[in-house]
Amino acid sequence: MAPTITPIPEPDPVSPKKRVSARGRLRTYFLTGIIVAGPLAITIYITWWIIALIDGWVKPLVPASYLPDHYLPFSIPGLGLVIAFVAVTLLGFLTANLVGRSVVEFGEVLLARTPVISGLYRGLRQIFETLFSANGTSFRTVGLVEFPVKGTWSVVFLSAPAGVEVQAALPKGDVTAEGTGGHDYVGVFLPCAPNPTTGFFFYLPRSEVIELAISVDDAAKLVMSAGVIQPEDPQGRLQAMAASLRPGQVDAPDNEKARREPARQEA
Repeated sequence: MAPTITPIPEPDPVSPKKRVSARGRLRTYFLTGIIVAGPLAITIYITWWIIALIDGWVKPLVPASYLPDHYLPFSIPGLGLVIAFVAVTLLGFLTANLVGRSVVEFGEVLLARTPVISGLYRGLRQIFETLFSANGTSFRTVGLVEFPVKGTWSVVFLSAPAGVEVQAALPKGDVTAEGTGGHDYVGVFLPCAPNPTTGFFFYLPRSEVIELAISVDDAAKLVMSAGVIQPEDPQGRLQAMAASLRPGQVDAPDNEKARREPARQEA
């Protein structure tokens, strides 16, 4: 005699949902509040700290009689930031003119003749010109390299190509008789998680770097979150939104409910 197989009943979609206890609701509300208030509080704190830091640098350089704080019973936060922004913008405007360029060149000549400060100033200027240049590509491209062992991949930021001296000192690879071929080395910066401001810098052949089509901001979030926050796909998000708005899909639950109503009335 064949054993009787009892069919597994399907869950009734109209059955009442399981009640959540008051403790569970309180936990859900608390975690939701943390998700909303946490990033907002940290952002406000960091912004306030930067404003207070710049105010502490700039305000002592301005005579007290020119500050509104001297006449008001309270301090105005952010005034030093505004003054610094105006001063830097005015400096850039003057540097773009002939007179301002002459003054800047005269100051650079004085700094170049100072034994210790000259090297520090030239190095910092090259870094700032490389980072903030409109035509520069340093640290604007994200890639993957095999590090620390073969088979494991790490996120890196591409820096400038290796200089002539560095290219000449590194292994050339396969070079043809005509002198062509060989490795084209590029500098990469490998940030450490969760603090991307520290890491390792090394040169690699460009062929060993896999470039990624993601922004530097998304890569920084990926590193700081240790892979929890993945890069967003704007195209995929738009396709999902478009699919949810297609005709016939929005009213599908209502149609399903309408079909169930007569069945319950007949029962």
